[in-house]
Amino acid sequence: MSEEKALNVGPSAIEVVYERFGDPKAPPVLLVMGGGAQMIHWPEGFCTELVDRGVQVIRFDNRDSGRSSHFPHVPPPDLQAAMAGDFSSASYTLSDMAADAVGLLDALGFDSAHVVGASLGGMIAQMIAIEHPTRIRSLTSMMSTTGDRAVGQPDFTVLAGLGAPPEDRQSFIGWQVRAMRAIGSPGFKPDDAGVAERAGRAYDRGHDRVGMLRQAIAVLASGDRTERLRTLSLPTLVIHGADDAMCDVSGGRATAAAVPGATLEIFDGLGHNFPRELWPGIATLIADLVHRAEADPPGA
Repeated sequence: MSEEKALNVGPSAIEVVYERFGDPKAPPVLLVMGGGAQMIHWPEGFCTELVDRGVQVIRFDNRDSGRSSHFPHVPPPDLQAAMAGDFSSASYTLSDMAADAVGLLDALGFDSAHVVGASLGGMIAQMIAIEHPTRIRSLTSMMSTTGDRAVGQPDFTVLAGLGAPPEDRQSFIGWQVRAMRAIGSPGFKPDDAGVAERAGRAYDRGHDRVGMLRQAIAVLASGDRTERLRTLSLPTLVIHGADDAMCDVSGGRATAAAVPGATLEIFDGLGHNFPRELWPGIATLIADLVHRAEADPPGA
């Protein structure tokens, strides 16, 4: 499928670029990607695995990523201050990003959808479930956390040597390969060629390292969702890697513990990425959740 653009999306009236895969009559699954990443970081092969299991897939660029709206004219983000509790440089919050996703459902004519989020996308998906419960049929939170800073923290010793993403294209591609080797899956062979190819495409589609900082501050400014997650009542799947250096597995465990009835699946050897070998298994878990939810909708 080719990329399309929705205009005046959500309360912020932003532009959102998206793609759809599969039978438009199949249950809709909205894929929400993580911080600094774009919709292309949901690999096409993984989307195909989902489609082959009887769902349709919508993937999109969050605000401040790829070809959706960016916010270059807001005050500069101050991540260090935000980590210390000063959120005055926050341009938006997770609530705004959740409203963007719901606005995209409006633009596409969906009353509701199954929502799958990875990393920051998992936090956005959780916020959709909290603040827009009638718009979400099931929740899958992957490699994510609750906002409680006592859990799900990165291993800063792993990240320390990476530095900030470079500005020029070739250096950025090399940085992405090094970064994915650092936070990827020690139990699976690195896909350097695939990482480099997607990094080049992402750079060409809209590299914005300051946008990534704005997204990070949105996470910090949104606080701890644990108590609100306890109020949820929808089919929920939590997927995490036992070897995730970017978001410790304690974040996944805490998410599953907070959401009533949530199923927790932990993969040994999985880090903060999508190894090709796991695409079929993860797609099956998500599709099974979707079809169970479709068979037993709320109020049925």
